[in-house]
Amino acid sequence: MLAEIALFPKTASTIAGDIDSLYFFIIGVTVAISTVTALVLVYFTIRYHRKRPDEVPKPIHGSLALELTWTLIPLVIVLIMFGWSVKLYFRILVAPEDAVEIYVTGRQWMWKVQHPEGQREILGYLPSSVEGVPDPGSEMHVPVGVPVKLILTSEDVIHSFYVPDFRLKQDAVPGRYTTLWFQATKPGRYRMFCAEYCGTNHSKMGGWIVAQEQSEFQQWLSSKADRSLALKGRAQFLKQQCISCHTGDADARAPVLEGIYNQKRQMADGSTVIADEAYLRESIVNPRARIAAGFQPIMPPYQGQLSEEELLELIAYLKSLKRGDIPPRNEETPPPAVKPDALPEPNKP
Repeated sequence: MLAEIALFPKTASTIAGDIDSLYFFIIGVTVAISTVTALVLVYFTIRYHRKRPDEVPKPIHGSLALELTWTLIPLVIVLIMFGWSVKLYFRILVAPEDAVEIYVTGRQWMWKVQHPEGQREILGYLPSSVEGVPDPGSEMHVPVGVPVKLILTSEDVIHSFYVPDFRLKQDAVPGRYTTLWFQATKPGRYRMFCAEYCGTNHSKMGGWIVAQEQSEFQQWLSSKADRSLALKGRAQFLKQQCISCHTGDADARAPVLEGIYNQKRQMADGSTVIADEAYLRESIVNPRARIAAGFQPIMPPYQGQLSEEELLELIAYLKSLKRGDIPPRNEETPPPAVKPDALPEPNKP
């Protein structure tokens, strides 16, 4: 029996059908214009070909109506394509507020996935030297009927997270966060690839997105239960002694972090910024890039001192903070005196 050969990938996400509609519209317009152009060319070739070697055709001075027609009609068509594409792009760009956030870190040649509850998965090529994950399965589990937001980054070079059945692709860039969201519409296993050449084993940097009914997905989460990212981030927060300055009291030497996520922040230069994942990451690895209003640049940079996974844990903790969540500082061991001039280029989140 011959294997089934599909002309197009499956339609397995809420956005896939709309992308296909735009795609088919563009193909249809292209085929229609190409066909009309070819037919007109054949007609003109037959109708106006030189019938005698000494024939001199009559001069044609053009037609304003004709020129306006072949200018305005294509203009309207491409404007429809543009408006449709922009509307679809912003729909893809902005994830629903209730989306489940999953962190995905690319590295040669695998994807490391961290769920909010602490479950970890690995997709792609896994050398035997990697410890702690003896059988990753090269899968990422997601629920059906629930928006899922992927927060992507890379530890080395540019990678690209691509799921054809969802019609979605997004680059994972070193040193910054990019986002991608989707909502699977039916259970199944869907191939994902790295769509950006990234080195020798690039072709192995793929795996499967396993979409499960919500009850089955919850059962999978329970079977893989671990400390949540926020709890791991809290341990990092205390380990790195962030509590020494980010106390949240009247004597705080650094901004209050409780409730900071997605809030507007005033900078020392008068500008404002939204405290999203990218801002929080930048404020940890390169604090002097943006200095919070009312504070001195005394925070040391953590560039190279924390792995991408540790940064994700810290950010997950900061995102979870509500008023009163930061534990009190140990008064018996006050923070050491810090001279701003004695530290390398920093800032605060």
